[in-house]
Amino acid sequence: MAATNPNISANQRPVIRQLDEAAINRIAAGEVVERPASAVKELVENAIDAEARRVVIEVAHGGKTLIRVTDDGCGMEAEDLPLALSRHATSKIDGSDLLNIHSFGFRGEALPSLGSVGRLSITSRASDAGHVIRVSGGAPEAVKPAALNRGTVVELRDLFFATPARLKFLRSDRAEMQAITDVVKRLAMAEPAVGFTLKEVTDGERVIFRADPETGDLFDALRGRLTTILGREFTENALPIDAEREGLRLTGYAGLPTYSRGSAVAQFLFVNGRPVRDKLLIGALRAAYMDVLSRDRHPAAVLFIDCPPERVDVNVHPAKSEVRFREPGVARGLIVSGLRHALAEAGHRASSTVGDATLRAFSAAPRESLPLGAPPSSHPEPRIYQMDRPAPRGFAEAAPGWGSAPSARVDEPVIESDGPLGAARAQVHENYIIAQTPNGIVLVDQHAAHERLVYEKLKTQMAEHGVARQALLIPEIITLGNDADRLLDHAAELERFGLLIEAFGPGTVAVRETPAILGEINAEALLRDILDELDDLGDSQTLQARVEAVLSRVACHGSIRSGRQMRADEMNALLREMEATPMSGQCNHGRPTYVELKLTDIERLFGRT
Repeated sequence: MAATNPNISANQRPVIRQLDEAAINRIAAGEVVERPASAVKELVENAIDAEARRVVIEVAHGGKTLIRVTDDGCGMEAEDLPLALSRHATSKIDGSDLLNIHSFGFRGEALPSLGSVGRLSITSRASDAGHVIRVSGGAPEAVKPAALNRGTVVELRDLFFATPARLKFLRSDRAEMQAITDVVKRLAMAEPAVGFTLKEVTDGERVIFRADPETGDLFDALRGRLTTILGREFTENALPIDAEREGLRLTGYAGLPTYSRGSAVAQFLFVNGRPVRDKLLIGALRAAYMDVLSRDRHPAAVLFIDCPPERVDVNVHPAKSEVRFREPGVARGLIVSGLRHALAEAGHRASSTVGDATLRAFSAAPRESLPLGAPPSSHPEPRIYQMDRPAPRGFAEAAPGWGSAPSARVDEPVIESDGPLGAARAQVHENYIIAQTPNGIVLVDQHAAHERLVYEKLKTQMAEHGVARQALLIPEIITLGNDADRLLDHAAELERFGLLIEAFGPGTVAVRETPAILGEINAEALLRDILDELDDLGDSQTLQARVEAVLSRVACHGSIRSGRQMRADEMNALLREMEATPMSGQCNHGRPTYVELKLTDIERLFGRT
């Protein structure tokens, strides 16, 4: 039985009617103001557009009862206040060119929307005197004089009191406060020259977040702001990014692969200064780290793309959190190439957090006391091999019996090196190389390090000579329906990795060649995986990832194995090759290949400082 529509009389035909202004505003407010954090975002963006140098945000009960934003911007005159509360009234654009947008706000919807669902007051001063206007549930009052220094104070009380059903969908005060904090921090990253203070004023006054204005050039100011927000650990283990491609510029900081996270919480993307959550950009970031991180790890990065406003559409989402590039391939390629170049330039560098974790491990609880000279049965005494025996260069197997007698010292002079990874001094547990540097020691995982070196060589060979292809005796015909044309648009890129597809009638493709390195594959499953990734990210790395995964396995099996005794010249040759190979600071899965301990840290462990 069909349900009766409660909005239409059963005895009348449906009649088109014009909604009143209050209903229109409440409906629009539902799109613009989703939660208290949305209101804070709109108000702080207005303050930044007004060229404020300091912004103070005060919040009570997670923004449900009070949001107050104070700025020292240009302010408004008395005659501007009623217009500010009128829908689609704005000072940011004149309406002639909706693509030439240089400000955060431009729709003129935020203030009227807030006034329709809460109790809003705006106090502002632009010249000689200040004025205030109040609106409650969409009903404005007259403009009145008010005392205020230059700037604007926007106060929003009882958010959603006019639409109480919305209050039921809000989360706890703590969760809403966390969302507000995240919004303020993102805007603070975008504007390092602006000071931000976030206060919680439910019971007394408590500063939740504070970031003073930064000075200096682009990278110095941004580094200082990111240190305040993300911590010194991030900036110490991040690479400065500055790349340009076809009129688009990419700047910011990207974390080293060994400074990765278990989720994407440390990824912040901005387009022309606007914080965005865009699938295209997130996919490009993931692709840039594809062969230096495992699937369950996520890079940390703060990236800014700047381009002429007419080359990006910011008006595709009510919250302006998504954008659409005129040439999405250029934006994606800029991120991938810019980050990969920076990671390659970093060479063998690994994050300092690896050494810090090592020091913390040394500081663990002491083992139970043992008789002098009696190692615990579960921890056999390590074998440390002498390094003064002459041997031919290369990674050949050592002669039988070499280094069978454990020794803790090297009697003969050993090779010295000014390289950052130092000179090899010993091998312990038949897997770890100990090298001495001028100001500390380096502990190298020989298998992980050599695996990365072999992998990079294989990738270089593949890039130079291409991916070997295997022609199918009988082409595989796959029906994909409407997705076939979308897949054929990427045929040239797929061919570069050894997969040759051609159109074979409406909605059908023919697979004629596959990458030889993958052996026998399920072509239909592979194509559907590629299509799923195209839907999710706008581009696909599935085929490249599979080819490189095989190269990674080949590198693993072809590298120095754990348990292999190495000669002195072999160890030093490995260290020198690591120094010369890009991204050798981590293995193919993002784990560190070496740990560096500074002499000062070692001396601190022994209480010598």
